[in-house]
Amino acid sequence: MKPALFLFCITSAFAVDFDREIRPLLQERCIECHGETKQKGELRLDAKTFAFKGGHEGPAIVAGKIDKSPLFQRITHADEEERMPPKGDPLTPSQIKTIQTWIESGAAWHENAADTAALADKRLQHWAWQPVQTPSAGATIDSIIQTKLKQHKLTPSSEADPRTLIRRLTFDLHGLPPTPAEVEAFVNECRSGSSFVIRDSSLSALADRLLASPRYGERYARHWLDIAHYADTHGFERDQRRDNAWHYRDYVINALNADKPYDQFLREQIAGDVLSPNDPQAIAATGFLAAGPWDFVGQVETKSEVLRRSARTLDLDDMVTQVMTAACGVTVNCARCHDHKLDPISQREYYSLWSVFAGLKRGNRDLDTAEATRIATERAQTHSRLRQVTTELAKLTGQGLDLADMIGGGNGLGTGTKGAGLHLGNGTVAKDKLGYHSDIKANRLQKPEWGHVNAPKFVQWLFVPDGREEVNIAFKKPVKGLPLTSAQAWDAIRNGPLNAQVSTTLDGTDFAKEGHSILGLHANSAVTFDLKEIRKVSGYAKMRLTAMVGFGASKQAASSLADFTVFVGGDQKFQRLKMRKDEFAHIDLSIPADAPTLTLIATDGGDGGIANDLLFLGDAKLTLDIESQPLSAADKARVQTLRAEEKQLSAKLNAKVATDKVYAVIADKSPAIQILKRGDPESPADESIPPGTLSLLRDLKPALGTLETSEGDRRKALADWISDPRNPLTRRVIVNRLWHWHFGQGVVNTPSDFGLGGGKPSHPELLDYLADELLKSGWSLKHMHKLIVMSQTYRQESRRVALQAPSAVENRRSLEIDSNNRLLWRQNPRRIEAEATRDFVLAISGKLNLQQTGGPGFADFTYTESYAPVYQHITADTPELWRRSIYRFVVRSTPQKFLTTLDCPDPANLTPARLTTTTALQSLALFNNDFILRQSRYLAERLQHEAGADVSKQIKLAYALAFSREPTTEEQHLGTQFIQTSGLFAFCRSLFNANEFVYVD
Repeated sequence: MKPALFLFCITSAFAVDFDREIRPLLQERCIECHGETKQKGELRLDAKTFAFKGGHEGPAIVAGKIDKSPLFQRITHADEEERMPPKGDPLTPSQIKTIQTWIESGAAWHENAADTAALADKRLQHWAWQPVQTPSAGATIDSIIQTKLKQHKLTPSSEADPRTLIRRLTFDLHGLPPTPAEVEAFVNECRSGSSFVIRDSSLSALADRLLASPRYGERYARHWLDIAHYADTHGFERDQRRDNAWHYRDYVINALNADKPYDQFLREQIAGDVLSPNDPQAIAATGFLAAGPWDFVGQVETKSEVLRRSARTLDLDDMVTQVMTAACGVTVNCARCHDHKLDPISQREYYSLWSVFAGLKRGNRDLDTAEATRIATERAQTHSRLRQVTTELAKLTGQGLDLADMIGGGNGLGTGTKGAGLHLGNGTVAKDKLGYHSDIKANRLQKPEWGHVNAPKFVQWLFVPDGREEVNIAFKKPVKGLPLTSAQAWDAIRNGPLNAQVSTTLDGTDFAKEGHSILGLHANSAVTFDLKEIRKVSGYAKMRLTAMVGFGASKQAASSLADFTVFVGGDQKFQRLKMRKDEFAHIDLSIPADAPTLTLIATDGGDGGIANDLLFLGDAKLTLDIESQPLSAADKARVQTLRAEEKQLSAKLNAKVATDKVYAVIADKSPAIQILKRGDPESPADESIPPGTLSLLRDLKPALGTLETSEGDRRKALADWISDPRNPLTRRVIVNRLWHWHFGQGVVNTPSDFGLGGGKPSHPELLDYLADELLKSGWSLKHMHKLIVMSQTYRQESRRVALQAPSAVENRRSLEIDSNNRLLWRQNPRRIEAEATRDFVLAISGKLNLQQTGGPGFADFTYTESYAPVYQHITADTPELWRRSIYRFVVRSTPQKFLTTLDCPDPANLTPARLTTTTALQSLALFNNDFILRQSRYLAERLQHEAGADVSKQIKLAYALAFSREPTTEEQHLGTQFIQTSGLFAFCRSLFNANEFVYVD
């Protein structure tokens, strides 16, 4: 014991005093780059916990091991570029020796008040994370605004006149102009002798009428869809259509019109299918999670697992970012590669949110699950009976000859090679999987080259059709009526699944199992069987062809198309064009005794791409027709009965039963989620992360379950956390958005970033007053709209007063104090955004189609299927294309040029606040665009029809429609001269190009 005690005493005698020798050295030479305000490499050395945790390269200090301590390695590095500290002289040998001795002796770090203070995250004191404060007694919007104005010695502007106010309110709540009759009615209601008084009762009635109209939901759905970056196509290089996405758009419109409580609105969009699995509207709501861009190539087509993981990373990041940004206004995606640099959000918390959504994929799903279940049950029963019928028929008539077996070189009775195929270009036997063929000549008949003389001669020809030229499959028997194809080909015609085939199951039967067969026909491929040769061997004369035809493509490729055609001799006996990849068909064809050939043709559906055209036939067989079989009279009667039932059942299964689908999220079991080091999907950490959310809100727990928690319960828990009344972010963010949409800027001018990098609230008390009022109202957005528009703050004038006006001095002073109008001493003049401008043009020309609402979006483009679909926009000049812009089919890859010129945002991006630019192109678009020219003509026709030939009346009506006011005497005079010299069409064209036209007021 004594030697050990002696050694301890010697070690202690030479121990380094941390507080006297190490801490001052760290403070002097390290904290500038590794302290509270700056952490290079994510390393902090100002507190024990951070120092021993280390940075993104791991622990910087390993007690007792200088060779494992990066801190020591860096201060002694031979390379000046790598040596620390980077500034000033290197540490002295004495200082290095002190650090070495300290680490070797155990790196004792005695914590003091400074360590404790460093651990207190000051970012948690940020205003946005604090609970919503109860407003002062008697507080109103106006009292809060006016108190702030008085503090800055500012005075509010005068109340806007009735014409301005009704125009402003109608555009704000409907995105459309008021009609001249509506304007005059409101003006007369406000008339008081020779002046005007806007009574609260009159304004309240106007607001109620506007909020009760279906136009309100159409207007505010556009704002919400900006936040959801909704579009009707995937985006990326294969910008494929989402023909069922519109259900989500309609859900938003309907929910807003019904004034669905905002907390429920959010909950349904995050977990509606969990909360109300039998409610079609709740299912449609989850389209929110799938509204953003989606990389079809990276998720489906690529064969690279690395690219697939990278695409999935972007997919989950998009879902997490959209939910947390839209609902809570936090830039959580900044923590994907490292802890958030500004906000108290750790990388672990970011990936805990990934864990919430990890079990979701995007795709088409049944909208009405109960109806879909009923139909599926009925089809299963029909299919079960069909199997019984076909089994009994096989026993009575024989198993028949298998066409897939013939492709494999067999005699149709199982002697062919499984998996073997015939090369479309040279006819040779292909045992390996083949890829894309770029050198096969279209319409060229290729004989099979079996390689041995005893091979059956059942397969006569192979060819790749292009649909442009006839192909003589037999003597003077041309194939006619084929759709045009790309003439591209892939793999071979196979006795088994095709290369890249995902599924081998059709309508519940797996044709890859024993007792079944698969004849693979990747588009564009065709095969002709020689029926004469088949008859020689089999003795069959009159025959029947039976099979099931469908696709082995991924479910995500359901919207891509392909065709299948059958020719008996030169006669087309069966054809299904543009079959979706989630469709199939039963084939039952009679083949005459003199038919020379049977030709099966798969084509690409006209969409250009063939990657997912994995068409195959299950159990494709030729059987002897009943009339030719030596059966007893009773058996023949039974066969005839079964044949009739088989035909009836097949027709029932072939009939398209369309259940409504919605493009939304499809749930599955949640896979394990790990933190990705530096955000790299190829560098996952070992630990699996359970579902969770942010810990920065003190009143809510961040844990949302365990690794065993089901996928649905994870989303439900997050929906509960977001919609919890104690969550201050959710309420503050939405009332700020409403304020932004009514004033052009929010109380916080970064509406989707309430973090430390965002703007500060101009009126914190106002923000909390509105958030408190939202909760009191039962989360009613309509209540909040009305509260805002009834305020005197909202009712102020917006125009900057001319310098010679009596109030010019006051106006100039206000501009000097608050040029950006953050304190709201006036209303803000606001440009009408792109879609509302388009709708405005249609409204005053008399062409706006308000009768056709909801449903699939109108396509103001021509569409050409190709590997990358081609969308070419056209001028909207039919009633279908004159619907409101909210119902437009939105294409990500090909923006509509007219709308884009007017600052319509890119739907690939989340857009909490639209940019407003002023460019020469905008003026040119509003003057020369074909849409504007046609609508100018329609407006001229309307003026002539409603105002007659009187130019004075035409001008008055035009001003009432376009500006909601009467023309001045000078405008009336100049307008008359202009129409007389240039015509009414030119006058209407100039109205669309006026500043007053594109500004609310």
